[in-house]
Amino acid sequence: MGNTWCGLCSCVDQAGVGVVERWGRFEKLAPPGLHFFNPFCGEALAGVLSTRIQSLEVRIETKTKDNVFVQLICSIQYRVVKMNADDAFYELQNPQEQIQAYVFDVVRALVPRMTLDELFEQKGEVAIAVLEELEKVMGAYGYSIEHILMVDIIPDPSVRRAMNEINAAQRLQLASVYKGEAEKVLLVKKAEAEAEAKYLGGVGVAKQRQAITDGLRENILNFSHKVEGTSAKEVMDLIMITQYFDTIKDLGNSSNNTTVFIPHGPGHVRDIGDQIRNGLMEATSAKIHGTTD
Repeated sequence: MGNTWCGLCSCVDQAGVGVVERWGRFEKLAPPGLHFFNPFCGEALAGVLSTRIQSLEVRIETKTKDNVFVQLICSIQYRVVKMNADDAFYELQNPQEQIQAYVFDVVRALVPRMTLDELFEQKGEVAIAVLEELEKVMGAYGYSIEHILMVDIIPDPSVRRAMNEINAAQRLQLASVYKGEAEKVLLVKKAEAEAEAKYLGGVGVAKQRQAITDGLRENILNFSHKVEGTSAKEVMDLIMITQYFDTIKDLGNSSNNTTVFIPHGPGHVRDIGDQIRNGLMEATSAKIHGTTD
């Protein structure tokens, strides 16, 4: 869309405002629409300003407090105020250069007081400071500052590489800590499980031995009552010999066993019986002393 005019009439489009002069002096503002002028009275259309929002990208290179050179990309959205279009038309020859100069001034005064990390964290505050300064200055010239966006902060390439390496090292360190904690928990749980298994195994063996002892005692007592004239020692010898032969039978029937050399003979059987009997007697004695204490 554009604006057309001739010496007698002109048309101002919807997104514009015309500036009318009489004999070279500002007369009035022409709103959108068709306008007629009297050239004999010195009326003429001096120009038309667009009221659309315009965008200006400004690149500023400056230094931070920790001596890091950075480039800031700032986008400024501005427009002409319709009511003050005459100020915008007559006061400024190049509004873009004026806006750029004030952006440079504010940014280069504010950023050197921040470190690089603070600049990334507080870039919104930098944009607000630039907005406040431009609104105060450009408002007097008939311009309205709509938005200011701090689009990007670009440090020096060597600084960016160093920042990436620091970040990578920190993440590797954190991953090592997590891995070590996981291995620690695994080892603790494994040790607890082994301790619990050994405890339960010990309890099982103790109960098994207690059951065997109770069974032998009951068998000896029953045999002594049913067969008169037999002593407990004779019954115990008979049980030991029976278990001895049962063990040899089990070893022979098992397909997983290799050759086993077992001392065999009446004397050896008697020795085994004596050892078992002495063990039972010692266990019973220890149990009685423990109960007494």
